[in-house]
Amino acid sequence: MKLSRRAALKWAALAGGAASLAGCERIARSVSRAPLPDRIALPEGPVDPLVRLIDRTGFGPTPGQVARVKLMGPAMYIEEQLRGDLSEEPHLEFALNRLDVNRVHSAELEDVPEELALEQLQRAALLRAVYSRNQLKERLADFWTNHFNIYARKARGVYSKPDDERRVVRDHALGWFSDMLRESATSPAMIEYLDNQQNRSGVPNENYARELLELHTLGVDGGYTYQDIKELARCLTGWTVETRFLRPRGRIRFDPDLHDDGPKRLLGQSIPAGGGERDLDRVLHILSRHPSTAKFICRKLCRLFLGDDAPRAYDVAVTAFTASNGPKRAGDVRSAVRAILASGLDESRPILKRPFDWVASALRALRADTDCDRSILKHIDSMGQPLYEWPMPDGYPDDTVSWTGSMLPRWSFALALGSNEIPRTQLDLKALAAAHGGDSASAIAATVLSRRADDEPVKAIVRAASDPENLGLVAALALASPEFQWR
Repeated sequence: MKLSRRAALKWAALAGGAASLAGCERIARSVSRAPLPDRIALPEGPVDPLVRLIDRTGFGPTPGQVARVKLMGPAMYIEEQLRGDLSEEPHLEFALNRLDVNRVHSAELEDVPEELALEQLQRAALLRAVYSRNQLKERLADFWTNHFNIYARKARGVYSKPDDERRVVRDHALGWFSDMLRESATSPAMIEYLDNQQNRSGVPNENYARELLELHTLGVDGGYTYQDIKELARCLTGWTVETRFLRPRGRIRFDPDLHDDGPKRLLGQSIPAGGGERDLDRVLHILSRHPSTAKFICRKLCRLFLGDDAPRAYDVAVTAFTASNGPKRAGDVRSAVRAILASGLDESRPILKRPFDWVASALRALRADTDCDRSILKHIDSMGQPLYEWPMPDGYPDDTVSWTGSMLPRWSFALALGSNEIPRTQLDLKALAAAHGGDSASAIAATVLSRRADDEPVKAIVRAASDPENLGLVAALALASPEFQWR
């Protein structure tokens, strides 16, 4: 579905005519945000390479961020983001600490209603995407969440997924793949989602073994056979989740009575009998160091940052991913990402923003003051990407075709956001325009698109607005424009 700028603006303008642009009261916050810069420099040229860098390594620029990255230089910015250790703004820490999913263990979390626990998990992800200073870490957290996808509505998923998100995804997003794989393999959320608690000696369940090979490590063309799936399933027998009376419910445990302790052979390598729980470490060592794993992971990372396999970047990424492999750790994610970002970002193809990405970038572009609660999340749901609710183990699709049907809900959100009609979410467009100086309508459109005020897409938005003084409508038109759908 290819949309012309004129068609997109026409749809948005028609919707805007029916929208009420009434304001709402300023949201009171216990912790204030940093003030706007006195003046915001617009990016130079029709498509600034710095904007592309910020779009690809995070969830889009905030007002003034392009100028900051230009001042420090792209190389230094990339290294800053690769460290992923910037202190977060107090208002973000405050908002996250209010959520039960960030404070209590899964067993205690079961006192929270299921829908509320899921909403809090979704809110935490969106809050970080919008406000975190460690944008690359958040981009990769979203990537790994889909790579190791877990459907939160299965079994105890809404209660065990928050711990999985911390221990598997966030702790290792920029670390070693082997460490992340080990944490995932011993995650109660993953074990319950892929039925490994039903995997026992004599009656193996192959679900987790199959996805561990196909989706988590080697990839569907990685060179394994059905016999490898069966042997891997045998190695994984006995790993289950604690449900016994007076035991810490929801914790991972190994039951030797359920484990197949016979000899196995996986991907041409022998696993001796009597290994017990050490079988897991042995198979993860084999999988994390297999050549197909490096190729599969780096190909997905290239698509994340460059939009396609990008052969030159792919080759250097595989080399960087494997160069530091050792007896204890394998798969250097940070080095692979560094290699990809240094190899062809300027020549990469456009990538359509998925709904979560698009909403986060909209809130960032307009410097929204928001709690990211249900009033925002329901819009992402309507676009087809309710967070942590993809039932299949492959994660939400990353191709363009899968998301072209989400355009009308996007425009609905753009109008609601621009008109300040979303509860507990507030824009101050006059202050944003004042920070730019000059024509207010052009300033808002240019801010959203990260382009110069005299660029044609910016001028087209101003022309399409029936009332250029209506900054909410201008903001909505900019968010609905074809240019803002891509990163």
